[in-house]
Amino acid sequence: MKDLPFSLKRIGFFQDGVLSATQLLSGGLTRDFLRSQVDQGKWQRPYRGVYATFSGELSRRARLWAAILATGPGAMLSHETAAEIARLADKPSRVIHVTLPARRRITPIPGLTIYHSARAERALHPALMPPRTLIEETVLDLVATSARLDDAAAWVTRALGRGLTSQDSLRDALDLRTRIRWGRELAELLSPDAAGLHSILEYRYDHDVERPHHLPDGTRQARFSQGGRTGYRDRLYDGYLVAVELDGRSTHPVEDRWLDISRDNAAAADGILTLRYGWLDVTNHPCQVAAEVARVLAKRGYAGARPCSPACPVGNVGGRYRPSA
Repeated sequence: MKDLPFSLKRIGFFQDGVLSATQLLSGGLTRDFLRSQVDQGKWQRPYRGVYATFSGELSRRARLWAAILATGPGAMLSHETAAEIARLADKPSRVIHVTLPARRRITPIPGLTIYHSARAERALHPALMPPRTLIEETVLDLVATSARLDDAAAWVTRALGRGLTSQDSLRDALDLRTRIRWGRELAELLSPDAAGLHSILEYRYDHDVERPHHLPDGTRQARFSQGGRTGYRDRLYDGYLVAVELDGRSTHPVEDRWLDISRDNAAAADGILTLRYGWLDVTNHPCQVAAEVARVLAKRGYAGARPCSPACPVGNVGGRYRPSA
């Protein structure tokens, strides 16, 4: 950026070295100058009307600025790309997702997915740059484009679990949307009754195992101390000294397994019986999981479990659930 006037250097520094043709021309440069910089290999033109004022690889942030400048006034990063820069997603999106005000239409741009929103002005974060949607709007956008309920709920529980937003903030944002896919399920997940759910697997246990089978309300993420360290049990049925641990990992490292064993042994020493279930157990066999939990609770005095349907094994004390491998 050494050949730029000071006013353009300031803009370039703020935008990671990427400026629009409009900005450059307004700063006193000519189209011939822009063309010569690109022809000499000093600059790059990632999109029509957008210039990277340096040679070499564009950083991820520079690419995001280029996408914003290419899509023009009112553009904001959204969906998976907004999730990426908010630390809601763990890796960069394959394409860059941009939302525009509903009234604006542009020619499709390779590598960009463009959305249009009548509420774009309300969805825009008031301060963060490059322009992006508010975290609550990002979550709801991802929910609305999720093909499966599990995927939709995962975005919500991840945002809450990572402390990026709160249930109240998401509920307020949801109330402003008249129609959204998975809206009813999302309202349930964000209800005060769901406070304390830290993962999609916990949500599925609550939604598919505990509530439909009238199991008692367990304490979520019940805190305990062991050897001077603090830990949490996924679900603790306090009055019956029964704990349920949920493991959604596809692999289980040896060191984690020994930590689990140590925790279970410490619980047993306190008279707490621990049941463990994985993703396949809860998602594919919720009634069987409920039946097993109900039998254990029944032996400790709970008599309120009910089958969710005529074929549900809850209440059949003779049944036995074989957990997944």
